[in-house]
Amino acid sequence: MNIVVGQIGVWVALVVALVAAITMAVANLRGIARPSIDGAVFAPLVLGALGLSMVAMERALITHDFTVAYVAQNNALGTPLLYSMTGLWSALEGSILLWGFLLALVLVAVVLRYRAQRDDLVVRWAMVVLFGVSAFFSYLMAVPANPFTHTTGPIPVDGAGPNALLQDNPLVAIHPPLLYLGFVGFTVPFAFTIGMLITGRVADQWLVATRRWTLVSWTSLSVGIVLGAWWSYQVLGWGGFWAWDPVENAAL
Repeated sequence: MNIVVGQIGVWVALVVALVAAITMAVANLRGIARPSIDGAVFAPLVLGALGLSMVAMERALITHDFTVAYVAQNNALGTPLLYSMTGLWSALEGSILLWGFLLALVLVAVVLRYRAQRDDLVVRWAMVVLFGVSAFFSYLMAVPANPFTHTTGPIPVDGAGPNALLQDNPLVAIHPPLLYLGFVGFTVPFAFTIGMLITGRVADQWLVATRRWTLVSWTSLSVGIVLGAWWSYQVLGWGGFWAWDPVENAAL
């Protein structure tokens, strides 16, 4: 059940995001002032679909549904509830699912924030970029990094459990989501920059208007990196604050 629901959510998100990016790009190129269907319709659909997949994965983790290969590899009967829930982002496939869901939240936030300026071509091209990025991550979940693949062979009685370093500190519930929120948040100034380049309005007010998105994303990343530094130094103590684990170095 969790596998079916999760995959349905991922595929709906992929189809909706693709349709949104293509139809909105065509409308922009044809000079249609106000398309009959725009981001205000598509964004909540993407969010709802990926939200459904998130619920399916969390349900599978909490109930130890080892028919899901991701759960069997990153969860166990003895895993505490907190670390069962954070198991969502303890490996590649689940991390991409969280990334896609946060991106869908940002999509909806951008639609709501700029609904009064939705006729502006910069905003419209920025939405095309945002939906294109969302379609890319949905594709990753649908094909090469599917978090809802079925366990091959006999269903195990118990799972392998998460990495030992991911179940010894409650910061695992805060640090990774902050990093992902920061990375995802930077998609907004990127999208508006592409919109300004396409329209030739590179000195427009949108450069200033997106400054808050940049600051929020930068702050989220900074706090996430500091918490990660504290965590890795406390757990690993690899010779000082400038010798963190590779994940922290990459994030910085």
